[in-house]
Amino acid sequence: MTLSLYDTLSRAKRPFAPRDPDRVTLYVCGPTVYNYAHIGNFRPVVVFDLLFRLLRDLYGEDAVLYAANVTDVDDKINRKAAEEGVPIATISNRYLDAYNADAAALGALRPTFQPRVTETMDAIVKMIGDLVANNAAYAAEGHVLFDTQAFADYGKLSGRAMDEMIAGARVDVAPYKRHPADFVLWKPSKPGEPEWQSPWGDGRPGWHIECSAMIEQALGLPIDIHGGGIDLVFPHHENELAQGVCAGHGPEYAHVWMHNGFLNMGDEKMSKSLGNVALAHDLRQQYPGEAIRWALLAGHYRQPLEWTGELIEPAKSALDRLYRVLDDSERFLAGVPTSARASGGEHRGAVMAYDAEMAALHDDLNTPLAFAGLFQLADYLRSAAMGKDVAGVERARALLLEAAQLMGFLTSEPQAWFQGGADEGLKARVEALIAERHTARTDKNWPEADRIRAELSALNVEVMDSPTGATWRIKEQA
Repeated sequence: MTLSLYDTLSRAKRPFAPRDPDRVTLYVCGPTVYNYAHIGNFRPVVVFDLLFRLLRDLYGEDAVLYAANVTDVDDKINRKAAEEGVPIATISNRYLDAYNADAAALGALRPTFQPRVTETMDAIVKMIGDLVANNAAYAAEGHVLFDTQAFADYGKLSGRAMDEMIAGARVDVAPYKRHPADFVLWKPSKPGEPEWQSPWGDGRPGWHIECSAMIEQALGLPIDIHGGGIDLVFPHHENELAQGVCAGHGPEYAHVWMHNGFLNMGDEKMSKSLGNVALAHDLRQQYPGEAIRWALLAGHYRQPLEWTGELIEPAKSALDRLYRVLDDSERFLAGVPTSARASGGEHRGAVMAYDAEMAALHDDLNTPLAFAGLFQLADYLRSAAMGKDVAGVERARALLLEAAQLMGFLTSEPQAWFQGGADEGLKARVEALIAERHTARTDKNWPEADRIRAELSALNVEVMDSPTGATWRIKEQA
């Protein structure tokens, strides 16, 4: 099945073909680790994790190299370290650990590489030197700046005119610049800030050069896919592109540029500076990570997504529906002798639903349609169970698990999912009551068994009896 992706640079959706199918390279701009990341920061994490999974499925797990960088030197990190009187590494390590824990809770696989700025300084200094040698950068008053006039295609990625780029860029129009759009590659550190040695004086790198150097060191240039949020198209990715090409890596920096839309809180982009954030660290204490992941994939990745308190509940309900069908099918199969499990049969309904889900994913990660395919598979599975079609149940169940787990869902056992809302005290109470009920049923004390079942129901617990014993789950909310 052909994978098609929308490329920001060409402004078109086209079939994806890596330079080398045995070495597919993906880079995504990662976090600046100075605080807990808000849920908007995790939209690209989840989106490009889905792409990572799909690429691994297409080309093989060992063939896909995914790098997501860590910015661990930054004004915000410096400021927080100074406030606490600790080294910057204390701050960056603390919040990188928290970020990775949040990402894992949302089902994101760990990238192949997680390069850090502080561990890439030699490569950064070398790339700046290459730019100076190629007359694409110049030193001025302790700074080194990229000469935007040296790159004829500057502005091509974002589609902005030079005047618009100057107005929108987060750069100072300093007197030592040759052109107002020129941006910093190296700058002197302020008193008390960390600094590194360079041919142009002690200091630290600018923002944009960091990613270009980390890509070159981790993956090599050019790369197959470069991803990130839509807010990074300009100036960050525009400047990355200019640097990478002018440093001597040929006309192509990335074969495909992919950008996810904003996650909005009301009418505004979610941002710590605006104070309208919901922290992933807090949300995962309230909801399963899979439900948060589902909510982040509920809309097409290129479209803006409005984050409200009402977005996760439907996601949780959708997953409840899938887990419930999976749970029911497992109990159905538990009651069927192995000798009665026939194999064979096309089961076209299940296969067609699976194919529809996969086609949607391969069509520029169309997750809304992919979700519809999962529900079609679940409906077929339920129908097969109701019709006592053992082979149909086995086939549909296998396809549902394969399709959902490719997307990062249905990774828990159904019982664990449905019991996740119960604290340890409730779990212990329920297990004790089920044991008492089992004793009552064994003794044929039906009134006592019914009384215990009613007590369990009052605890919002549903009991399911099967040939292998009783299981339980928290009741579905009305």
